[in-house]
Amino acid sequence: MDTQNLIDMANRIGDFFDSMPDREEALGGIADHIHRFWEPRMRRALLASLDEPAAGGVEMSAIVRDALVKHREQLTPAAPAAV
Repeated sequence: MDTQNLIDMANRIGDFFDSMPDREEALGGIADHIHRFWEPRMRRALLASLDEPAAGGVEMSAIVRDALVKHREQLTPAAPAAV
């Protein structure tokens, strides 16, 4: 999974919601969009990037980072069922 591409996509979502006057609503909108439209592998990779030091490339915007931190539990996919 290309984490830099995921961060870029998340930043574009953040750009849309950043224009909202209510920041809490914007953070919830970002989290809701990612939860509803991103598959679990994408969400796991994006959330994992929060814990990794930035290694150049695309930097996550502040509003996206805030949304992911605030809604991390909601965004974390359930563990796959054991077979």
